[in-house]
Amino acid sequence: MTDDVEEDHPPVTRPAGFVEPEIYYAGLATVYVVAGALITDPAGRVLLVKPNYLDHWLLPGGTADEGEPPEVTCAREVKEEIGLDLPVGPLLFVGWGPARAPRPRPMLTFIFDGGDLDRPERIRLQEDEVDDHAFLPPDEACRRLGPVGHRLAPALRARETKIPRYLSEA
Repeated sequence: MTDDVEEDHPPVTRPAGFVEPEIYYAGLATVYVVAGALITDPAGRVLLVKPNYLDHWLLPGGTADEGEPPEVTCAREVKEEIGLDLPVGPLLFVGWGPARAPRPRPMLTFIFDGGDLDRPERIRLQEDEVDDHAFLPPDEACRRLGPVGHRLAPALRARETKIPRYLSEA
């Protein structure tokens, strides 16, 4: 090939209404991403943490940093909140929630299998963000999760069946 190959191709013409990629992408919808881990003890009780900034409990996890994959978010947040470097298991649940005050954008929630924790004494809470933790039977965990409790049962079913679940809150 020679340098004159480019001369053999006509210039690219843009169709009417063409939008430059940077303008196109700037106008696309964006969502917040959160990821958490379903961690249980050998008796099947679910690990929840009590953040000091909410009135309800949560699965260990949190919000993704810019460009961070959900499984990396899950591992990072679990380590930050409960001090454990756990392997992130299979995806169990994906949920979509619309923008709701004070959150101005929709949210995608990913729940991964965090496995069974046979030595809960290894948990070390991030004291500036997490006030408490507890292993609870699924029904009680669902109640303490408050407005996000409806995600727990599908995640538990997915763990049993090995089939991830999706739930839209539209």
